[in-house]
Amino acid sequence: MQQIDVRTIAPRQRHPLIFSTFDSLLVGDSFELVNDHAPTPLYYQFLHEREGLFDWEYLEEGPETWRVQITRTADQAGS
Repeated sequence: MQQIDVRTIAPRQRHPLIFSTFDSLLVGDSFELVNDHAPTPLYYQFLHEREGLFDWEYLEEGPETWRVQITRTADQAGS
């Protein structure tokens, strides 16, 4: 599984990288996101922009490191 550690990436580049990585996944594939804070805003952005297309599973929840497995569950909403 691919890992994206956004702690070393400029903040303005993080979400575009995460979404382009997600968009390149095949259904059933995942990547692991590593961050230094809770990725709650990103989760809500996924809910808004990729509704019905993903699964979000916390692997580690702080206090210094958050790890999330993001899985593509469908090609398009309702699929």
